[in-house]
Amino acid sequence: MPKSKRDKKITLTKTTKKGLESKQNLIEELRKCVDTYRHIFIFSVANMRNSRLKDIRTAWKHSRFFFGKNKVMMIALGKGHADEYKDNLHKVSKYLKGEVGLLFTNKTKEEVQEHFSQFKEMDFARSGNKASMAVTLDEGPLEQFPHSMEPQLRQLGLPTALKKGVVTLLSDHVVCKEGDVLTPEQARILKLFGIKMAEFKVLVNCMWIAESGEFEKMSEEGAEEEEEEMDDTEEEDDE
Repeated sequence: MPKSKRDKKITLTKTTKKGLESKQNLIEELRKCVDTYRHIFIFSVANMRNSRLKDIRTAWKHSRFFFGKNKVMMIALGKGHADEYKDNLHKVSKYLKGEVGLLFTNKTKEEVQEHFSQFKEMDFARSGNKASMAVTLDEGPLEQFPHSMEPQLRQLGLPTALKKGVVTLLSDHVVCKEGDVLTPEQARILKLFGIKMAEFKVLVNCMWIAESGEFEKMSEEGAEEEEEEMDDTEEEDDE
């Protein structure tokens, strides 16, 4: 009986060699940056938009940004006292959860805070975002839309019809209420009507200083993480 192709064994190193090389290169690049720059800032992103992050990278060409690959970044910096690349870098690793990144720079704490506190931009909310306000559409003609869009609007749940070739909302329609978790249809309607609810912003959580190895929290989110770390340390001491 012929063997099934599903039974064919594949050497793991053959399938992961390229990936392992990429991870190793990232680890080496991160450690090189640790040796090169004076400060590391850990930042988190609200309402992530790749285009906005690209704008930040372009504006700060004198520095280096790393976003994503949290587990690899943790390995590069060290997860604990025993394997950290330099003093207190394991504290930085504890912040590498979710949509966060590392900024390597020679800029001061004040310069970084000033820049990112001003870098905020409104964008259209996506499915899964929370509505920041209630939105109700008034009954009447929707002259901004061509007649060909009427079926699409109706498919999104809007009570529309064509009246003398003009797209018309037949009755008032509540798109969302404040605090609602937006559905794909609600997010699409808000975008069609030009209503922006998502604010892209970067929050600087904490920093590490190369010269002294000092670690400093800079935001409430940072404070919460620090408290969790202290709790974990206490548990380890008890053991």
